[in-house]
Amino acid sequence: PDWGAQRIKGLSITKTLLHAVKTIMVKDESVGQKSIETSLIDRFMYPKLGPGQLWEEVARIVESRGGVIRMNSELVGLTLENDEITSATVRDTDTGQIENISGNYFFSSMPVKQLIASMGLQKEAVVNEVANGLTYRDFLTVGLLMRKLKINNETNRKSVNNIVPDNWIYIQEREVKVGRLQIFNNWSPYMVKDPDTVWIGMEYFCNEGDDIWTMPDDQLIRFGITELASIDIIDKKDVLDATVIRMPKAYPAYFGTYDRFDEIREFTDQIGNLFLIGRNGMHRYNNSDHSMLTAMVAVENIIQNKKSKDNIWTVNTEKDYHETK
Repeated sequence: PDWGAQRIKGLSITKTLLHAVKTIMVKDESVGQKSIETSLIDRFMYPKLGPGQLWEEVARIVESRGGVIRMNSELVGLTLENDEITSATVRDTDTGQIENISGNYFFSSMPVKQLIASMGLQKEAVVNEVANGLTYRDFLTVGLLMRKLKINNETNRKSVNNIVPDNWIYIQEREVKVGRLQIFNNWSPYMVKDPDTVWIGMEYFCNEGDDIWTMPDDQLIRFGITELASIDIIDKKDVLDATVIRMPKAYPAYFGTYDRFDEIREFTDQIGNLFLIGRNGMHRYNNSDHSMLTAMVAVENIIQNKKSKDNIWTVNTEKDYHETK
């Protein structure tokens, strides 16, 4: 219920039906689409080269202002003194080198389970217990480069090369394990080098260590190709290339010890210079815009010398979406 309330806030069956009738007669073509419930929006702004382009630009700005970004680094410890974090111990995953980095403020978007583990807490047994009980859903993508798809555009929507116009297709067939299909050409045609080909991503929702997660890449690619061919979305002979990308802890789950998460929040909120932000940082399955907003609010609190972190936790829990204000 918590997750549903965040994702479909303001939506009702009545509004959904009214929207369906209204779109037959008139369509909101504005960029903002302010007249449409957020959950029903079907057009949105997207970076030309994908979401990674946004973070590459953020990195450029940070470095141009004197910031240092350390890639391939793993947090292995935090030093906590008098309800303040004084330093972070970081390991370079390429060289194995260990370094202590001091700081005035610390923002964490890493999974809460790993954050708490890095503190090496001895006395806070309850906090450790709740953190260890938090659960996640993992995710992997089998990417396939295709000459073409077997499914075609049978709608009135225009698309490049008349490709089926969906960004996502949720797979309902029970005989396959793939949960969702992404068509990257439709996110942005600039993400595909040859416009006469189609890049698709087969999404598998799984758990670290299960049969899907541990399957070797070459076997997983063959498995994915066979699944899509079996439900008549592709023809095996049209596959040009393939890749596999795994993403652990992609989705913070609302079970396990989630109903006791306030015990972790109470503990971390007392650490004055630590700010939990983002989807994994707050163990909250927010949209990307709300996840980024939590970081912005945290910075505003520092600038304004606000000690309470309540306004960070209330992002996307109030009655209306921020976009409509």
